[in-house]
Amino acid sequence: MSRRFAVILESRGVLRVTGPDARPFLQGMISNDVDKLTPAQALWAAFLTPQGKFLHDFFLAQAPTSGSDGEVILLDCEAARRDDLRRRLGIYKLRAKASIEDATADYRIAALFGDDALSTLGLAAEGGHAISMADGIAYVDPRLPELGARAILPAATAEKALTDAGFEIVDLTAYDSLRINLGVPDGSRDLEVEKALLLENGFDELHGIDWEKGCYVGQELTARTKYRGLVKKRLLPVDIDGPQPPPDTPVMLAGKEAGIMRTAVNNVGLALLRVEHLEGTLTAGEARLTPRKPAWAVF
Repeated sequence: MSRRFAVILESRGVLRVTGPDARPFLQGMISNDVDKLTPAQALWAAFLTPQGKFLHDFFLAQAPTSGSDGEVILLDCEAARRDDLRRRLGIYKLRAKASIEDATADYRIAALFGDDALSTLGLAAEGGHAISMADGIAYVDPRLPELGARAILPAATAEKALTDAGFEIVDLTAYDSLRINLGVPDGSRDLEVEKALLLENGFDELHGIDWEKGCYVGQELTARTKYRGLVKKRLLPVDIDGPQPPPDTPVMLAGKEAGIMRTAVNNVGLALLRVEHLEGTLTAGEARLTPRKPAWAVF
């Protein structure tokens, strides 16, 4: 029997960006090319400090119909940190004719995955491909099609829309297991705010950076890291043999620190590891770790 699953991501919120300057305003702020955003194409991007360190990541989807103030761009972001994202973006808004509103109460974010999930929704297996769904938006995860799809749905009808589409509602553990096994980070759960570098955490290969667009906040340091080959660490999936170590547990190799644990579930986790220390016996707490290089990673 075909198994298709959906998780309502309660940890996610939505910011609504509108106004005639919404697109050019965001273009100067974030790591991806907002000009590539259309009702049929969603994006994943990051907002950085001027020094190129991680602050926020989010998905961008364009509502299929315009509002009274022009196009509507929805940011699928971390709910607990949406006020900070809104505030930080607002610092740079200046005279731009753009409005940033908290629309979390209006929507629910869902992850959809499993057998034939994309084809069931009418989505092509192409990162970011977007369509209308139940008065909302469904799109292939822009990072990896293997992650399935995401949806931004009206809060009042989200669960019914998912079950009507043939998806079984499950808890977050099922989705986290898929995500972690694929080596994909989940915002500040896996990236240390104001310290993490995008290239250490797969943003290049996972399509979160556009190298051809113009300047954005933190662009110079990000480009320098890439072109000077300064990436010394990578976030990688690790198989865990022993008690599951909590986030921020140091990863050790022969008595020396080789990295740090991030999220983990069901005996698999993510760890930020020094590339030079991938060989040998890695431990975290009382557990032994075996790192795996994802098929999509290039290093």
